Amino acid sequence: MHLSRTLLFALLPLFASCQVFSEKPQADSAKHIRLQGELSLDAGQLLLRPCQEQRHFVIGEDGAADLMRDASELLAAGPGPLFVDLRGQLAASPRAGVDGQLTLGRVYRLQREGQGCADLNFKRTLLHASGQEPSWSVAVSSQGLILNRPGQQPLALPYLEEQLPEGRLNLSSEANGQRLQLWAAPQRCVDSMSGALQHLSAELRLNGAVMRGCAYFGGARND
Repeated sequence: MHLSRTLLFALLPLFASCQVFSEKPQADSAKHIRLQGELSLDAGQLLLRPCQEQRHFVIGEDGAADLMRDASELLAAGPGPLFVDLRGQLAASPRAGVDGQLTLGRVYRLQREGQGCADLNFKRTLLHASGQEPSWSVAVSSQGLILNRPGQQPLALPYLEEQLPEGRLNLSSEANGQRLQLWAAPQRCVDSMSGALQHLSAELRLNGAVMRGCAYFGGARND
């Protein structure tokens, strides 16, 4: 069921090798750019200011209805701006006072809380997943994965990634006496505590225990 033939090996210090099946990029990825930044509402339109930039891009109406609704709900709960991670195509805009227009392709996440533009690990992250009740998070890179849980030491493990039909992923590890599986699937997912939106649903299975949450692709993943 593997969709990719390329098998990559990465070594995690003090652990066994980690095997990763590379993911095929989307056919239109060359036409689109991935951006992170501050999202705000101005005169009934969404404006994006990319991280560490002063430029502003208006989000085109095509395909942006869901983003407008979600952003309006988060902004109604408190002052903005919001942090957004998205992919789209840039072009000139007829609106004065902006640097261009972005036609939306995909929203990876939209949130009020979190590190946002200050996340130094984003560019090295392939996948990030987290959940509540109980709280957990998994950060995945080419070097391995790290499971974090309150009151416990971070658990670093090698993993095997398998790409499945319909854009689903399965990461598994059986090392150091642990049996871990992380499933991710394309589905709008809302964090139950923060209200943050992410583009993947997630399920973590650890030594028989099942925990659910949300996930998103990091900056190291070319999708």
